[in-house]
Order: sequence, then C-alpha cells, then structure tokens
Amino acid sequence: MAAPEKSTTTETTPVAVVVNKGELFTSFDVEAFEVPSQREEAWRFTPFRRLRGLHDGSAVATATTTVEVAGAGEGVRVETVRRGDERLGAAGVPFDRVAAQAFSSFEEATVVTIEREAQVAEPVVIAVTGPGEGQVAYSHLQIHAKAFANATVVLDQRGGGTLGENVEIIADDSAHLTVVNVHDWDDDAVHVAAHHLALGRDAVLRHFAISLGGNTVRLSPRVQYNGPGGDAELWGLYFADAGQHLEQRLLVDHSAPMCRSHVVYKGALQGDPSGNKRGEARTVWIGDVLIRPSAEGTDTYELNRNLVLTDNARADSVPNLEIETGEIRGAGHASATGRFDDEQLFYLQSRGIPEDVARRLVVRGFFGEVLAKITVPELRERLEAAIEAELESAGA
Repeated sequence: MAAPEKSTTTETTPVAVVVNKGELFTSFDVEAFEVPSQREEAWRFTPFRRLRGLHDGSAVATATTTVEVAGAGEGVRVETVRRGDERLGAAGVPFDRVAAQAFSSFEEATVVTIEREAQVAEPVVIAVTGPGEGQVAYSHLQIHAKAFANATVVLDQRGGGTLGENVEIIADDSAHLTVVNVHDWDDDAVHVAAHHLALGRDAVLRHFAISLGGNTVRLSPRVQYNGPGGDAELWGLYFADAGQHLEQRLLVDHSAPMCRSHVVYKGALQGDPSGNKRGEARTVWIGDVLIRPSAEGTDTYELNRNLVLTDNARADSVPNLEIETGEIRGAGHASATGRFDDEQLFYLQSRGIPEDVARRLVVRGFFGEVLAKITVPELRERLEAAIEAELESAGA
C-alpha cells in the first residue's frame, strides 16, 4: 500500500518547554515532580480535564485491579508481592508524576518470572480487569525473562474505571521476550501507563501496544539498554473512534554500543462527521530516540503512519532523533498522516469491488504489517475481528 500523504494542522497549542532527553528527571517520590502543565513538551497534547485527577494527586485509590495469569506452566513463576519488594523498580525509575503516583499508591504487585534458559512454547496470558466505572486504582506489574529464556506474554487489559500503572518488562542477557499489550477497555476507561523496558547484553525484546478501547489512554514506553547488542522492536496499532483520545509517547534511550531499535506504529481515526467537538477522534504519537555518546554502532529507525477515515479527526505525529555521536550504523524516521489513497480505491472498484468493501480492504492492508508480526493466532484473529467491527460501526 502506498503511504498516506503527510497532513498539516492549523490548530494552535501552548508553547512547550523542551527538555533534553538525556536529562530526563526520574524519581520514586511523587512530590519531587511538579503538577504537569501543557507548557511542558511531555504533556502538551494531553487533555488534563479527562485524566480525572491522575496527574495532580487528587485521584485517590478506591479499588484495585483484578489480575489473572493463565498459561504459566513449567519455567514460569507467578508471585504477588508487596510494594516494598526489592525487585520492583529494577527496570527503571518513574519519569513523570503519574508514574511516581502509581508507584507510591499500589499495595500489591504481580511479578511474572520466566526462569533462566526456560523455553516457553505457549503464550502466558495476563488478564487485567479495571477497577470498574467510577472507581480509581493504581497497579504495578513486572514481567522478567531471565538469561537465555524465550517466551511470549500477552497483557490483556479490559473493564472500566480510572487506572494509573507501571509495567516493568525486563529481558536479561541473551533472553528473547515478546510482550503484546492489548487495551480493550470499556468506553468509560481512563488509563495512564508507563512501560519500563530494560534489555541486557544481546537481549531481544518485541513490544506490541494495541489500543482499541477506552475514553482516554496514554501509554509511555521507555527503552533502556543495560549492555551491548540489545535488539528492541516496538510495534503499535491504534484505532480511535469519536470521543476517544489515544496517546502514545515513546523514548528509546540508546546508551550502550552496538544496539538496535526498530519502531513501527500505525493508527486509524474515525470521528463524528457532524463536527461536534465532543465527537472528535484524537490520536497522538511522539517517538523520541536518543543516541548517547557511548552508543557507538547504533542502528535505529522509527515510523508512524495515520489513516484518517472521516472528518472531525486529528492525528498528531512527532518523530524526534537526538544524536550525540557520529559513530552509528544508521538512524532515521518517517511520519505521514492522510486519507484514503484515491488511486487504491479506484483500482479496486475498477475490478468490480464495491466501494465499502474496497475501503475495508485498504484498512486491512494498512494494519496488516503490524498484525502479521503477532505470532499468537487466536489473538491476531481477535484483533482482526475488532478492527472489522470498528469499520462496521463507521459504515466504512
């Protein structure tokens, strides 16, 4: 499929204060962070009025999430631990106020450990159910693949309510770990999550972020390399309907030599064509890559594509590269936002395919690259059906 044409926007936003990514402040103490404002680059696209107090400390926990783990056979250990467990925080320190609030507010965390050299054939499924409509919860999850382990983990999130969350994903030396996170929230859900991804020497980590449901979802994955030879791939798929705000904000921090990162996120948007502001579909994708002076031999590339299906939809896409050494193998980025390619539709219709069917085929092809990378057949089929249902609801 041809890439959509890049679009521009005339809507003004507050002037943001940009901070060098290498100087990003981190702390476990929520009071060490000021209440964020839209003058900060990290928050300039986020609608604070929709966060229900997650960002300013006024959202007090009233309930908890429900966590169920299936497929944890031989070589997989599941534990429920208290917040003081010394293993928690190993993948990274909170880098914003919501993450720090979540870290200081949960009571129990779930730790899923893939034992050293374990080769886990079937996916481990972690089902997280939100606290429920009108309720607030904070949660913490750690997925840890020990050295030379190989496993696939599905993090399936659903239900309603308001949730602040930290997820630690650790791949030790020479581990191969795939994590597929599905946001299949109810329409009322508000979810702000920080994903801390840590790779050891020669580790391979595949991270998928699939956002389909929820009222407001903001996901911030941060990748850190703890040794040379790490290989991280981040794949994303999101589909925003009328009234939804889906935000993805990534930071890949290359600090070790001879590491690789590859980022591909694709999104579709369909708003309320009547023009009602409440019916706007909104997506935000920010892709930051930092290559530090010590990261010689880095190979990195990031791509974001957005397909606008109706009027009253807005997609913001901002890829950023910050390079502090010239001794790299390659670095690049690309971003495009646009509507259907008329030539593609004409080609399909000229061969007798009705327009509505042709549009669906184009969308399926658009998302196909990401879906093809998901190696769990049942999950891939479920996501394909969910996308088809989204298209049906818009009459596409």
